[in-house]
Amino acid sequence: MDGIFNVLKPPDMTSFDVVAYLRRALKTKKIGHGGTLDPDASGVLPVFAGTATRLLEFAVEGEKEYIAEFTLGVQTDTGDDAGTIIKTMPVPSMDEALLKDVLQKFLGKQMQVPPMYSALKVDGQKLYHLARKGIEVEREAREIEIFALDLLNFTDKTFTLRIKCSKGTYIRVLGEDICSALGTCGTMSFLLRTQVAGFFINEAYTLAEIVENPEACMSKPVAAASELAKVILTPKQAFRVTNGVRTTIRNLNDGRYAIIGPNKEFLGIGLASEGMLKAEKILEHYPKPEED
Repeated sequence: MDGIFNVLKPPDMTSFDVVAYLRRALKTKKIGHGGTLDPDASGVLPVFAGTATRLLEFAVEGEKEYIAEFTLGVQTDTGDDAGTIIKTMPVPSMDEALLKDVLQKFLGKQMQVPPMYSALKVDGQKLYHLARKGIEVEREAREIEIFALDLLNFTDKTFTLRIKCSKGTYIRVLGEDICSALGTCGTMSFLLRTQVAGFFINEAYTLAEIVENPEACMSKPVAAASELAKVILTPKQAFRVTNGVRTTIRNLNDGRYAIIGPNKEFLGIGLASEGMLKAEKILEHYPKPEED
């Protein structure tokens, strides 16, 4: 089974739980997910099986979208409402204009320190394992980018956002920082992921639907490259590129491409630079064409 499942992850399951469940149900060993989603959160979780697992990193690289609610005046150790309260503060009065003005300041590129309660590893140990033992370690700030922050709803103690962001963005930390800028503290009280790269929530399947009819729910590996421009190669070019030879392609701009063979088959992903195309991930080696 080679393909990608756009899973609608339920709450109260870790991303690892979802993969383990599908590994057993589909009786396949080669399987992995594209981007961890918090256990209490729900939404899009791409799961790659078979040869498609070679493309996992490209799903993780893609843009993500979330709908998140934050509760003002209370902060927890985990950054969400599943944690233990560690701080409370009064909530100042605010209106829509003030809130939107603060949100504008969080758009664009910025540095963010990952939270202790995360799956990020430091010296081979996941941070949340250390956090549960009461151990806090220094974490390096990483660059993220916030593309959009749309205010969907707000009350005197909560606000709900639609967030478009780059990989590596921790929504819990973003929410805490926004609450701090509003003059109080806060914690995430709801999270739904609605997009990971080219995978959207309106096209996602429940675990029950996938188990009932895996073939109908599975996308071809090319779905992992849906956001990339395509380059269609001749038989000779396809043979050279898929066998590791940097090849000249006329009128090709620099960047990453989905490599398409002469018969419209998806061969993998390549990187173009100065008119030369080289393979990054190859799923299928194109055969050597017969000499004229």
